Amino acid sequence: MEVPDLLRLARRRHALSQAALAARAGTSQPVISAYEHGRRDPTTHTLRRLLAAAGERLHVGLAEPSPEIPPPLDAREHGERLVEVLRLADAIGHRPRGPLAFPRLDST
Repeated sequence: MEVPDLLRLARRRHALSQAALAARAGTSQPVISAYEHGRRDPTTHTLRRLLAAAGERLHVGLAEPSPEIPPPLDAREHGERLVEVLRLADAIGHRPRGPLAFPRLDST
């Protein structure tokens, strides 16, 4: 869940207005609005404080790898993936560039 949705849901679950939450958290209503609309990103500390003011607690789970591409099972599979990437790079080819231009250093 995204931070704006999390904050809005917690506030509404406890029937708090943005102004009421701001007063409890020691900040202003425009700051709460900015967080809820994604115009500002609170730090983890600030998010915990805002949720506590709403009567909730932030619980962060462990990071998990993305299920789109599972990690390689062993060194062999890792090597096979690397070979596939290198073959793709060779298939794309490259465009030769002109000579590199460096600033001329003159000690005189």
